[in-house]
Amino acid sequence: MSVTTELVAAVPDEWDETAAAQAQTTLEQVLYASHLLGANRALANFGGGNTSAKGTAVDHVGRELSAIWVKGSGSDLATMSARDFTPLRLDEVLPLFEHGEMSDEAMVAHLARCQLDPAAPRSSIETLLHAFIPAAHVHHTHPDAINVLACARDGRELIAECFGDAAAWVEYIRPGFTLARQVGTAVRERPELELVVLAKHGLVVWGDSARAAYERTVSVCNRAAGFANARASSATRFGGPGRARQLDPDARRRTLAAVLPALRGAVSSARSKILVADVSPAVCELVDSAQAATLTQVGAACPDHLVHTKVVPLWIPFDPAGEDLDALKARIAAGAQGYRDDYLRYFAEHAAEGDVIADPDARVVLIQGLGLVAVAPTLKGARISRDLYHRAIEVMAGASAVTEFVSLSAAESFAVEYWPLELYKLSLAPTPGELQGKVALVTGAAGGIGRAVVDALAGAGAAVVAFDIDGAGAAESVAALGDLGVSVAGDVTSESSVADAFARAAEAFGGVDIVVSNAGIASSAPVAETTLAEWERNQSVLATGYFLVAREAFRMLQQQQTGGSIVFVASKNALVAGPDASAYSTAKAAELHLARCLAAEGGSAKIRVNTVNPDAVLQGSRIWDSSWRNERADAYGIAPDKLEEHYRRRTVLGVNVLPDDIAQAVLHFASPARSGKSTGNVLNVDGGVTAAFPR
Repeated sequence: MSVTTELVAAVPDEWDETAAAQAQTTLEQVLYASHLLGANRALANFGGGNTSAKGTAVDHVGRELSAIWVKGSGSDLATMSARDFTPLRLDEVLPLFEHGEMSDEAMVAHLARCQLDPAAPRSSIETLLHAFIPAAHVHHTHPDAINVLACARDGRELIAECFGDAAAWVEYIRPGFTLARQVGTAVRERPELELVVLAKHGLVVWGDSARAAYERTVSVCNRAAGFANARASSATRFGGPGRARQLDPDARRRTLAAVLPALRGAVSSARSKILVADVSPAVCELVDSAQAATLTQVGAACPDHLVHTKVVPLWIPFDPAGEDLDALKARIAAGAQGYRDDYLRYFAEHAAEGDVIADPDARVVLIQGLGLVAVAPTLKGARISRDLYHRAIEVMAGASAVTEFVSLSAAESFAVEYWPLELYKLSLAPTPGELQGKVALVTGAAGGIGRAVVDALAGAGAAVVAFDIDGAGAAESVAALGDLGVSVAGDVTSESSVADAFARAAEAFGGVDIVVSNAGIASSAPVAETTLAEWERNQSVLATGYFLVAREAFRMLQQQQTGGSIVFVASKNALVAGPDASAYSTAKAAELHLARCLAAEGGSAKIRVNTVNPDAVLQGSRIWDSSWRNERADAYGIAPDKLEEHYRRRTVLGVNVLPDDIAQAVLHFASPARSGKSTGNVLNVDGGVTAAFPR
């Protein structure tokens, strides 16, 4: 593969004075600059870096005082609002500069007392770094161009050669009081300084205005990029292509997609995961390269990456020329287990009393010759891991070409990964739903019950693939879910359509955990008037369709080897003979028995199969809006508008059954927390039809 990107890319100056003029206050000005920095991930990682401004504020009793606003813990420069800054009384913060040392706990406690607004976010661990620099605006970021030099062997000498006396170099130390004091001292004692470079970490600049600080960030990064490009020993990134055969783009995507379910199972030892696959040019250049196997195992390109990427990715060697998918899947399983074993040793060697081990599975997987797969319990988390690793790719490419890429030691990495103040950011995430990390595929998703099931599963945290012959209706059923909902138009009676739906689930999320077979039709006629076509149509959709979906579900779940749940939405008619419905009722009975057979067969693989039997769900139903309503009314000798009352009166509870009632029953069987030891069961949701009581 040819070089696809510059060795180290320059960054544009995006400052728009017209837009900036709309920012009237000091806080609005630093917010505008923050958004510009965050909009370019080559300047600011997701969630990383921080900005600040000093000025005058009025406290809660009307007193004017000196204040500093610093980006609070847990927000992102690109999307933060004014509420995400923490305002503090500057006169109560600055005296800390005279302290000789201070623990993280004491610093956090002191800063909490300095907050102007107790409801503001907790102060960033780097608040003191901003406060100790005597400038109105301070920007701390992790730009690719600077980290190319900060993460290169002989980084101090490279920075000095590039910037001369305008730059100070600070050897790596975890953020906190000591680092803040070192940076503050350097800036106060050397008025010629324009920037501070933090080894293996990032950049600090300052200015009299938000614009001055922003534009210094851009100019410094572009100077570093130009220097690195000129100094690089080769314009070829990662040592050029390796020896393994390179696949064409389509074959690469197909091959990677084919192993995603096996990979998903291999990296879901502690909890279910969502996968995001990436075969972008930069990724392909890395995984196809001569140096990838060694370079990717050096360490993280920035401490801020660690919580989302871990110290190193899982590297899987593969040569498409001489190895098949079975060999690759076996290597993935072995590699994932080896990664966990290494992580357990890493934890044991560095953990202090009270440390609780994190999920030991890889967060980034690189497969030689194929691409990158990011891993996390949420789609958002997987995308963050992917995006941060793209920054690592750029830093590794530049640093290894300039001299040699270097990273934190294992002890330094652990100190960041398990740092309570870093873990605090993770604690700000919403409470996970019971189905977080799970992927559900729902057939018949466009109908009333289908839509209710989609909503219930998504509400519990699952990603959902909506499958229906009505493609527009399927899309509508997941429209509110954003990227966590995918729709597929197709027919459950078609082998290729069913296979395509599962392939789409793997492509979007890595696989499936929950399959809800809900596609349905209905017909009513005395047996003497039932046509062969109508009989076969019922069997095709309600029996064969459920078989095809279940078969594909078993194939994918068996690849994942993490169990799963299949839920059939059948009918009260599966248990009870009804007048003039032999074709429908027989097909529903076949569904029920198929579920029992699958429950017996799937048990050893921890695949649970259960059935929900609704009855008379008229609300929102496409079936009941068809001729079925009139046909059932005729069968009972009543008017169609009396049918709902008829069904209500025949139940022992005297109720009508609604789509949400069915959805909650499906959720019960879908959730391992609720029914993890239940399989082969039938749950009637019919208001209590005595003839349908299971015996």
